Amino acid sequence: MGQSITLQTGAWYGDQAIELDVPETWDVTIHHPRSAKPLNDQEILEKLEAPVDQMPLSELCRGKSSPLIIVDDLNRPTPAEKIVSFLLDVFQQENIPLANVTLLMATGTHGPPPADGMEKKVGRFAASNCEILNHDCYRNIKKIGKTSFGTPVHINEAVLKSDLVIGVGGIYPNHTAGFGGGAKIILGVLGMRSIFHLHNTHERSGWGADGINGSFRKDLEEIADMAGLHMVISVQIDMQREIIQVHCGNPREYFPEAVSFCREVFTAPRPHDADVVISNAYPNDLSLTFVKLKGVFPLKYCPRSATRIVIASCYEGVGLHNLYPYVNIPKFFKIRQVLRSFLALPFAEVVQKIVRRLLAFMPHQGSREGTTQGLTTIVHDHPVWFYRPGQSMVALPTSLPGLKTKQSWSEIIETIHLEQGEGRKLKVAVYPCAFLQNIL
Repeated sequence: MGQSITLQTGAWYGDQAIELDVPETWDVTIHHPRSAKPLNDQEILEKLEAPVDQMPLSELCRGKSSPLIIVDDLNRPTPAEKIVSFLLDVFQQENIPLANVTLLMATGTHGPPPADGMEKKVGRFAASNCEILNHDCYRNIKKIGKTSFGTPVHINEAVLKSDLVIGVGGIYPNHTAGFGGGAKIILGVLGMRSIFHLHNTHERSGWGADGINGSFRKDLEEIADMAGLHMVISVQIDMQREIIQVHCGNPREYFPEAVSFCREVFTAPRPHDADVVISNAYPNDLSLTFVKLKGVFPLKYCPRSATRIVIASCYEGVGLHNLYPYVNIPKFFKIRQVLRSFLALPFAEVVQKIVRRLLAFMPHQGSREGTTQGLTTIVHDHPVWFYRPGQSMVALPTSLPGLKTKQSWSEIIETIHLEQGEGRKLKVAVYPCAFLQNIL
């Protein structure tokens, strides 16, 4: 007789539950987020009708004729349909035809969304009645100036043609800014040169760190002002992608409170003495690239001898991030990155970055992989094992840098027994929504 672990998987492609059987002798701890009740439609509406440090949307709409709504792409699990529906209702009440409304998907440097991507994000009604645009960081871009931080601002032309710009996105832990969300939605509609400059001239805050007053976010807020971003709506979701919090209005004012809420709900302890650590990448398990970027954070804090497992359905296969490609690295990518560095950074900093990257590729004696905890590098005894549930027909490469694939959960169990010894009472730490969780 055994026990089972219930997890969610397949964001945007069914969002189904899976049952994973494990031996009864295992001591399993699932680090669920703290309880937060989903908001009903009326509660969401009340948040949207009382924006922070701004006039109501109905007043912002007066005299406007061509609003544009920026929504984050499917690589962010934000369920934007209810929010966008509210915005469209207000537009219609203010006599703005839906045909005049543009929905712009903020892909940043990510790959293009699937054909039905906007419908998945905002719903069929909005996708069918408004003009639909997908951002491309290489095309239809116009320079509008430079920030006080020296960042050249190249932005999607559609933003400049609109007389009312509203952003809709989610607040999630983030490597560069500590947390995404708020004014960071504007990054998703910038050109490659601007995005590269932002990521390479500001010090990283670190995953889930306090980056509220960091230069990265300050620069983004300045860009948002230059672009005429009038209002930002930031939502937070639970493990089932239900909306549990909404912040609306001026992100400079509400963002500290939003980050505080996120930390209160999603902070989880480190797996200090776990024999097995399972990181479920949902609700950001759309593609392998983003799983590797954002779905394995708990595994960085495992004990040296722990067995490490990441779970993700990857219904869209490998995926693409033009700034941080994982498997499908474009031709001449490294050369282009060096050239961009020369344009964005002082020469001495370019040399330092090249040296650091060369050192990073030097092998550690007797190690498979090293991850950093504070100032100490942990050299793990075992690789990270990747398990892919679901029925995706998109094939993945057989060889994955930094991951080893197992085709079934039973094979994962066998691997655990091989690495940890069969019959032991193992301590197992499970992070059911790793993308949302901040490990302290």
